[in-house]
Amino acid sequence: MSIIEIKNLTKTYGKSRGIDKVNLTVNKGEIYGFIGPNGAGKSTTIKTLLNLIFPTSGEAKIFGLDCVSQTTKIKEDIGYVPSEVRYYDNMSVKEIIDYAKSFKKNVDNGYVDELIKTFDVELHKKIFELSLGNKKKVAIIQALLHKPKVLILDEPTNGLDPLIQQKLFNELLELKKQGSTIFLSSHNLAEVEEFCDRVAIIKEGKILEVRKIEDFAKKTVKKVALKTSKNIEAELKNIGGEIVSNENNTIVFNYKEDINKLISLLSKYNIENLIIEEKKLSEVFMSYYEGRKNK
Repeated sequence: MSIIEIKNLTKTYGKSRGIDKVNLTVNKGEIYGFIGPNGAGKSTTIKTLLNLIFPTSGEAKIFGLDCVSQTTKIKEDIGYVPSEVRYYDNMSVKEIIDYAKSFKKNVDNGYVDELIKTFDVELHKKIFELSLGNKKKVAIIQALLHKPKVLILDEPTNGLDPLIQQKLFNELLELKKQGSTIFLSSHNLAEVEEFCDRVAIIKEGKILEVRKIEDFAKKTVKKVALKTSKNIEAELKNIGGEIVSNENNTIVFNYKEDINKLISLLSKYNIENLIIEEKKLSEVFMSYYEGRKNK
């Protein structure tokens, strides 16, 4: 069942690009990763979903409701953590949380108390006294306090220490078990790899690829470094090697073809040193951030 549906969503700022014909479908109960370099269009997409900005064309729906004309109804059942947290400086943490609770129906105060304890927030502190990480913890509690059916997170772990990051994902996994849908925009590729079911990669306002995380893992790309007195770069390319560097008799390349072909080729030469390791999923993602063009 689709909870979030985005069709040909476009947002332009005069002559500047925002997003261009973005299409996404997020299913009920999944953690959906949304990654890309700075300026790729992640926050623009999210702000359009939340009706904080209006689309130039296309449409976005949550719960089958239009994100522009039915945004008030949608917001009853969603939570949102922005990448940059801004509150009134002179309000206390308790005042912020109580104010957030006043907008939601059937808030479980016991659950809110658990969140306050889990994330170790100091209710008496004023916002201006808080660090970036502590402000982010307040935003997380505000987003979670009504156990939202949809949770939209824009760089939620920015500023959080590793222990709090883990506590956050423990809460997200528990919400997922209860049927909540989580849309996670992040630069932290390791957390995307560990916790997301699917991921969309956006670059220059366009979706490059949408895949299940397990499909990326099945690519089993290997990173190979070999040292030999012979320059066999051309032969490596012929069997599918993607050359990264070739310096001082050492060739570094990525390889995802039949490993037996590689072994057969290397057996013809005197190899001084050989390192073969599985390429991390984050390294695979990085190829989209760097040199590849819309692949």
